[in-house]
Amino acid sequence: MNAKRQTSTMKALRLGIFSVLCTANAGVAQSPADRVIVVTIDGMRWQEVFGGADRTLITGADGGVVDTVSTLRRFWRDDRVARQQATMPFLSTIMAERGILLGDSAAGSVMRVANNQRFSYPGYNELFTGAPDDARITSNDKLANPNISVLEWLAGRPGFRRSVEAYGSWDVFPFIFNTDRSKLPVNGDGPPFVAPVTAYQRDANQFSEWLPNLWTAARLDAPTMAAALDALKTKQPRVLVILLGETDEWAHERRYDLYLDAARRTDRFIELLWETAQRLPAYRGRTSLIVATDHGRGPGRDWTDHGVDVLPADRIWMAVMGPRVHPSAAIRAQSGTQSQFAATLASLVGESWQSATPNAAAALRLR
Repeated sequence: MNAKRQTSTMKALRLGIFSVLCTANAGVAQSPADRVIVVTIDGMRWQEVFGGADRTLITGADGGVVDTVSTLRRFWRDDRVARQQATMPFLSTIMAERGILLGDSAAGSVMRVANNQRFSYPGYNELFTGAPDDARITSNDKLANPNISVLEWLAGRPGFRRSVEAYGSWDVFPFIFNTDRSKLPVNGDGPPFVAPVTAYQRDANQFSEWLPNLWTAARLDAPTMAAALDALKTKQPRVLVILLGETDEWAHERRYDLYLDAARRTDRFIELLWETAQRLPAYRGRTSLIVATDHGRGPGRDWTDHGVDVLPADRIWMAVMGPRVHPSAAIRAQSGTQSQFAATLASLVGESWQSATPNAAAALRLR
């Protein structure tokens, strides 16, 4: 081959390689979703998610409602769909219409926990590792989780370093996510900002101190919400996790009115997170939202309870929406388990949790 032809051929080859690389890079840049917001609502029953407020618990002694007239006015509607929307309007309309809301047996979808404990630590372990661990996770004690969570794994993946943040309302979360090993930033108790640097953060810490300290192991959700919203705006992590707990605490107190209040506040907060994300260039059109609970509760008088002896507490629910979710009637009617949450979370940012953890359950079908 003469020099001229060789030069011409090399130029063509370089041009072809450049074209391929540009196409590949464009594909990466235009990835349909590479960020996810995760919200868990501790002990939120599927009954209210799909059926709204229970009138018998509002008016009867089992609900512990102080002002039945006000609670009925705020949450009771004769129509089931209207009741559902009065309690959690964003979840039951925007998320259900644009994505999937699973766990409604009336629609052919049943979601269950796979662990046999049916309370919080085992539930969060199953949610974030993709498998139950009934041999080792059998209490809510502050013991370091031996299992690696999908959050810890993602934090070590290319592009996710220092881009996974978690904020919770329970002091056991640092143990559930084993922060000594994982080095994940998990805020679970105390002030919402450990080292405040802005006026907003200092004011939020001060406000948190002024709030009543109602429970020894759990704080009110407002400080957790304040910290998470600030992280969304300032740190802009690729994975933002918010673990809220008031619904469970008020249920254990047998205050159905305050349980409904907490659910309504949480729904407004989720809506605010989503709307804020859509205003931020780093998140707009690139973000998925996944919402779930760690366990169910009993029916009737047992609505306050869950655990090994409360078999109906295995019923849960999940909701997902975002660029990777393309729902059909079959997708919306699927059934599944809590174990599928971890792989689904990873899939929303284009990662495969099962490839790293073969014993984890498969992701939910999203298209």
